[in-house]
Amino acid sequence: MKISHSLVVILTIFSTSMLYAQDKKGYHLVWADEFSGDLLDTTSWSFQTGDNGWGNNELQDYTVNNTEVKNGVLSIIARKENGRYTSARIVTQGKRTFTYGLIEIRAKIPQGTGTWPALWMLGENMNQVGWPKCGELDIMEHVGKHPGFIHSSVHNESGYGQTPYTGIIQLSDPFNDYHLYGLDWTKEYIRFLVDGKLIYQYSPAKTETNRPFDKPMYFIFNIAIGGNWGGPVIDDKLLPQKMDIDYIRVYQKDN
Repeated sequence: MKISHSLVVILTIFSTSMLYAQDKKGYHLVWADEFSGDLLDTTSWSFQTGDNGWGNNELQDYTVNNTEVKNGVLSIIARKENGRYTSARIVTQGKRTFTYGLIEIRAKIPQGTGTWPALWMLGENMNQVGWPKCGELDIMEHVGKHPGFIHSSVHNESGYGQTPYTGIIQLSDPFNDYHLYGLDWTKEYIRFLVDGKLIYQYSPAKTETNRPFDKPMYFIFNIAIGGNWGGPVIDDKLLPQKMDIDYIRVYQKDN
């Protein structure tokens, strides 16, 4: 999410995926948000706000007014109102950070050219060491101009300026159907899964020197509009659009 993706990545499509179910034997639930009630849990989440482009020349203004919690679902809503694009970006920075684990996020994503939803993680030391040294794990990214293609990627110093560590799967309807976006994160490997299918596996020891993925990371949920990868065309007639998140669950090993 931090930088734009190259054309090579957009064209690299895996037509089939290995089945890899997330076996929770030997793991226990350490945190979950089921989005019950009617307000976002601010003991876990904070809003990041502003319209500064976010490093990608994005067009949205992130506000505190573009989320809704209702009937056990968190909705992040992207709109065009009064001539400007608005959306929301929520983070667990400083509140819920994790090192390793099994992560599951059940979600429906927005559609329409110009939308760029993401469920992802950044190193908690982002403010101290900067990006990409802090490391980034993109559990799910989608750009509306390539409907149905889900991207799961790793960003670090060795992949700076491009996206060499990535996997892609095409889903028939991620807009109206919920799908399970998963991460199996250990010291030895990082596996990205969609509906139990292994999309991409990354082995940190082969490429890293500063080992950013052995340190705490926090979650980010957002919808960007336009930007280096999501733009340049935006289909305003399809707005508003929303990303619905049913839950997020984090499991870690018993020991």
